Amino acid sequence: MFIGGCNTTAPEVLKPLPTTQTFTDSSGRSVELPLEITRIAASGSMAQMFLFALCPEYLVGLASPWSQEAEKYIQTKYYKLPVLGQFYGTGTLNMEEVVKTAPQVIIDVGEAKKSIVEDMDSIMKQVNIPTIHIEATTETTADAYRLLGKLLNREEKAEKLASYIEKTLQQVEKVVGNVEKSSVLYLLGNKGLNVLAKTSFHAEVIDLVSDNAAIIEQPSFKGSGNEVDFEQLMLWDADVLLVAPDSIYAEIVEDASWQQLRAVQNHQLYRVPSGPYNWITNPPSVNIYLGMLWLSELLYPEDVEYNLQSEVTEYYRLFYGHELTLEEFTALTSRP
Repeated sequence: MFIGGCNTTAPEVLKPLPTTQTFTDSSGRSVELPLEITRIAASGSMAQMFLFALCPEYLVGLASPWSQEAEKYIQTKYYKLPVLGQFYGTGTLNMEEVVKTAPQVIIDVGEAKKSIVEDMDSIMKQVNIPTIHIEATTETTADAYRLLGKLLNREEKAEKLASYIEKTLQQVEKVVGNVEKSSVLYLLGNKGLNVLAKTSFHAEVIDLVSDNAAIIEQPSFKGSGNEVDFEQLMLWDADVLLVAPDSIYAEIVEDASWQQLRAVQNHQLYRVPSGPYNWITNPPSVNIYLGMLWLSELLYPEDVEYNLQSEVTEYYRLFYGHELTLEEFTALTSRP
């Protein structure tokens, strides 16, 4: 209605745009998060590895420092981020340092512990920073990347990572589904007398790709594995021995007592590749997909249809932002 030539209709009041979102994490907790997230802290090493592949520029610090060998693969600005510590494992999370770096959210990634809700709530209460858990098992890692990609507005990169994971699983499962699995022992420790037992948390790659000979009544779920004696190794007498990168490969080769084992006699002793992380475990995060590819090709070369160098090169490009050279690939995968 017009009176005296003036429009009496009240001007439209613009509503402010939302700045937050309610996110339901994998543990069922509803957490209020910023709508635009660009500053993240990882709860531990597994989460750090997972998130570094997706959004390295969002990390405000490191759950654990990179190894010295990682410097050749990781850009300096990420290699030298402050160390914040981690909640699980060593329990070294530095609350003061976390607060100082001002992340908008702390993200935990991996298989949920029974206490996950209490754990996430505890961190959030102590530092007053939203904290969420994203479930990521071997079967659900691709889905976890897609979920985080949507949350962090990194959907295109997340899809590339998820597709690589799915492709790798399909390739490896095709190989191991059509072979008689070789028996394998994974040795670690300063004497080589610790093993990753079948069904233990850290033995997932070994269990999937091979017949893990280390059958123990009470498997240790620690990265150090179960300690056994040499007589037990002789009883198992596996086809192949894998030695952790920091264990005693050279001593095994040179010590006559180890020659009693069939795998050593047959030159089936291999050091697990490492750079910037162990390809098999420790911690068992997205690095295990490299381990699956490497171990499948090692054990069943005639049944593998993929090119290991191409797959590893693509992994380093996607997950570390590093263009792997032929010399680097050879150094990673060659026997000592």
